[in-house]
Amino acid sequence: MIKTNRPTVLQFSEIRKSYGRTVALDGVSLAIGEAELVGLLGPNGAGKSTLFQVASGLFAPDSGTLNLFGHSYLQDAHQILSQLGVVFQARSLDLEMTVRANLKFHGGLFGLFGERLKKRINAVVDLMEIDELLDKPVGTLSGGNQRRVEIARAMLSEPKLLLLDEPSVGLDTVSRLRLVAHMHKIGGEHGTAILWATHIVDEVQNADRIAILNRGRIFAEGSPAALMTQCGAANLTDAYVSLSGANPGVEPE
Repeated sequence: MIKTNRPTVLQFSEIRKSYGRTVALDGVSLAIGEAELVGLLGPNGAGKSTLFQVASGLFAPDSGTLNLFGHSYLQDAHQILSQLGVVFQARSLDLEMTVRANLKFHGGLFGLFGERLKKRINAVVDLMEIDELLDKPVGTLSGGNQRRVEIARAMLSEPKLLLLDEPSVGLDTVSRLRLVAHMHKIGGEHGTAILWATHIVDEVQNADRIAILNRGRIFAEGSPAALMTQCGAANLTDAYVSLSGANPGVEPE
């Protein structure tokens, strides 16, 4: 595990998780620093979603330790969840409600009301450029626009860490590129740390650091340039294939 030179917001230490005889995570150690964009790169079935479920408190690991913002879920889940934004792979918006109503409802869950909620909605609407979508039912929006709304919702509470689990699934190329641009804006202008799980190499080619996860283990970790140098690869895709033995974008048998 590479130690970040920034204050740590998330640290996995020897995390293990199994489902019966199936080992999903096999001793994963990874640290994320403040305002750092880290790509968790691996094929489908590598263990990325399980790691995110552990990070978000949905699953408890079988062994190992997890620390977020200096806290443990066992001791202070409230402190963690108040500083954490999560966008899961599965869509979770109310499709019949408008974008505005979805944001208001979610804001209320975080104790945001009145003028403070209004200011936060305005801020995330500007951030994700969704002003023209506010009064439209979510179910009428494209997949890309729904993702932008989900990220806006996750940013309402001004989280210190944003977890993104395969957020571009089902999106067209233009929507994916727009999503990547928004993520760099969030990290660069707002100082939010981001852990982005994906199997698409070009989405994280400009990340501060990349961790290659496959078969439940971290096979390599470092900046994109460092990973390419490590195996003498001309590009990040070749480095990924060399270091993980994975075929990008292809689900293993």
